[in-house]
Amino acid sequence: MDTAPIALDGFLEEATVPGDLHGSTARFRLTVSPIDELILPCGVTDPALALAVIHDLAPGDKLRVTGYLRLPRTPDEPVWLAVTSLAVLETAPLLTGPATDATAVLERFGPYLCYFDADTPVVEVFTETGQPVGTAPDTDKIGALLDAFEERQAAAGE
Repeated sequence: MDTAPIALDGFLEEATVPGDLHGSTARFRLTVSPIDELILPCGVTDPALALAVIHDLAPGDKLRVTGYLRLPRTPDEPVWLAVTSLAVLETAPLLTGPATDATAVLERFGPYLCYFDADTPVVEVFTETGQPVGTAPDTDKIGALLDAFEERQAAAGE
């Protein structure tokens, strides 16, 4: 029985890798849309296509892949797509470095998160579960704020 190839659109999940020492095959993972977060392993065995996959694609590229779905032969094998053709629908934006005009930063300090706003010296502090700890008037006062919060927690028996 002949099976028809399937075509899927999705985003390249991470950098592609050669499937062998010579680069004549390639492997990659595709986040398939519109299915919610299905990450599908893909393999390319055509040497010319493998070369293009390894050297021309970047994580985040939107792709249309066509191929044959390979079902696992054993329970520990994944389902994967044997890719026969591939088209880049949209390239990922190039990231040239960190933004020069960042306006806010969320930073972790152990089990605490601190929200730094570039427009004010005030720092909002939360637990990692989202519970507000308080507001420090500047970065030098974060330690005192955390100490006072932990003392209140200990006194309350939490």
